[in-house]
Amino acid sequence: MAGVRNGFLLLGGVAAVGAGALHLFAAGLHTEHATLARLMVVLAAAQCAVGLVAMVSARKAVPVMVIGVNVVAVAVWAYTRVAGLPWPDGLDVAEAPQFLDSTCAALGAVSIVGAAVALVRPEAKLGVPQAATAAGLSGVLAVAAMLGGAGHVHSHGTGDHSHADGDHTAHDHGTGNAWPRPWDPAKPIDVSGVPGVTAAQEQRATALIRSTLDDLPAFADVHSIGALGYRSIGDSITGYEHFINTAYIRDDLFLDAEHPESLVYRVDGDNRTLVSAMYIAKGKKIDDPDLVNYGGALMQWHVHDNLCWKAGDGGPQVAGVTDAQGNCPPASINPGAGNPMVHVWITANQCGPFAALEGHGAGQAATSLDGRRTDTCSHDHSGGHR
Repeated sequence: MAGVRNGFLLLGGVAAVGAGALHLFAAGLHTEHATLARLMVVLAAAQCAVGLVAMVSARKAVPVMVIGVNVVAVAVWAYTRVAGLPWPDGLDVAEAPQFLDSTCAALGAVSIVGAAVALVRPEAKLGVPQAATAAGLSGVLAVAAMLGGAGHVHSHGTGDHSHADGDHTAHDHGTGNAWPRPWDPAKPIDVSGVPGVTAAQEQRATALIRSTLDDLPAFADVHSIGALGYRSIGDSITGYEHFINTAYIRDDLFLDAEHPESLVYRVDGDNRTLVSAMYIAKGKKIDDPDLVNYGGALMQWHVHDNLCWKAGDGGPQVAGVTDAQGNCPPASINPGAGNPMVHVWITANQCGPFAALEGHGAGQAATSLDGRRTDTCSHDHSGGHR
């Protein structure tokens, strides 16, 4: 079978054009970050340009250019899967790999390999059928990634953005999306597009969710947390059981996923499934700027001002809530509002990652300016926190 001299360079050129086309397509999905989108267009143009040159020229400088452009593209992609970049906006938080960007990176890698072989071994030959097949597969991959682009989800710095048609978490860039929105930890984090929430607040909220997802599973075994100082407050009858660590409440750590002040477990008979951390801020009022400004309207701190407590074997336990006259059941007391707290969920919740546990022991929360609670799904502003 006849061979094609520099067939590897031809393959590298086709792959580079495919990667460039995908970068151009992806730029349209990142228009909320103008600088990032422009840089992606420039990179796309560079990849397409060197790819086209590689298809028509075998000069020694050509594979060098193909390698140089695509090494930059693949290196940036690989780094931003594990860490953020200080510039531009949109790359400041690591993004989970997706089919679109992974395909783009794979084509870039194919381009690098093809050009490298052509540079190191210019006499190497690639059979016509093999070259055509490989080039065709590159094109098919690029088209498939574009067709799937409507479902591409990206997580960049100020929040994760979903563009999936029909996805209830997708947001409207023009009007902003309501908060809270349904939360699924299996999907990229989406705290973007909420009116009045700053980029810094989005970034802090995203980082808190991510650290909780990473670190909280260490407490999944409810039988082991007693040795760490956690004690149940005896509220399993509600369907959720809270375990409090008083030493962590007294320390100076703030929103630390390795030292959560309270752990929340879903109750299923004798089984307990860890679902949420409940972070507690020591010695602060509910309207403290450190709390209010941390995540803005994304997070809503609350206190329990209507719980009644009684003495228990392992420490204080919940005995119920105050009645209409503010009285507690016998042998229990209501100490009033305590330290503010906020939930972060590591399991799916229709009311968002910071959802309250809705119920009768609602307590009190600092509502937004329009009086809307941002940590519940209900329009009932008295509905719940536990």
